[in-house]
Amino acid sequence: MPGWPADAAELDRVQAALATAAPTAWRPGDRAPAVGGVFACFARGQAGPGARGDPAWAAAATGTAAVAVVRGAAGAPYRAGRLALREGPLLEAAVRALAARPDVLLVDATGRDHPRRGGVALHLGAVLDLPTVGVTHRPLLARGTWPGPERGAASPLVLDGEPVGAWVRVAARRRPLAVHAAWRTDVATAVAVVLTATGRARTPEPLRRARRAARTARARDGG
Repeated sequence: MPGWPADAAELDRVQAALATAAPTAWRPGDRAPAVGGVFACFARGQAGPGARGDPAWAAAATGTAAVAVVRGAAGAPYRAGRLALREGPLLEAAVRALAARPDVLLVDATGRDHPRRGGVALHLGAVLDLPTVGVTHRPLLARGTWPGPERGAASPLVLDGEPVGAWVRVAARRRPLAVHAAWRTDVATAVAVVLTATGRARTPEPLRRARRAARTARARDGG
């Protein structure tokens, strides 16, 4: 399994390797999968890309009451396509702090919708050896038209002729989410997992709970 590189050149090499990896595809079994979510946030009031050492909070959650929060520091400023340098180790620590490992993990990042086809959602899954799905508000590089207005409608997100994700309408007549195939998941599986994990709120429940836990910890710490 890959680790977390210390600089951009090493990260580029790892991402290129991840892009060509062909792990066994994951599919949900007869029972509903235990879906987890992980989210990181940084101190309020910061402008621009931030810096190495910025205070950071990350939380992981499952669809039950299980939540884990960790505190740490950003590994680098934010750079498009190199988010792993900023928050990869922190996300890993939050997931490993969960008492029970989920079957599949939702990540606030892209997967193959990435300049080197190795976004954080894919990278984190490889590090953890855990199937992952990326969930974002918009794609990074991929493009596609929005789906129909009904819940469950989906339309492809394509990058250089390859489907790497989908726009998914998780709530009728509300803005769709960008759902990304990542580690051991294809587009169809990613869409199915997100719809299974989404209730009345637009954000899938495990990811919403992780986001709330991280931001609550930040507020309590005065961040």
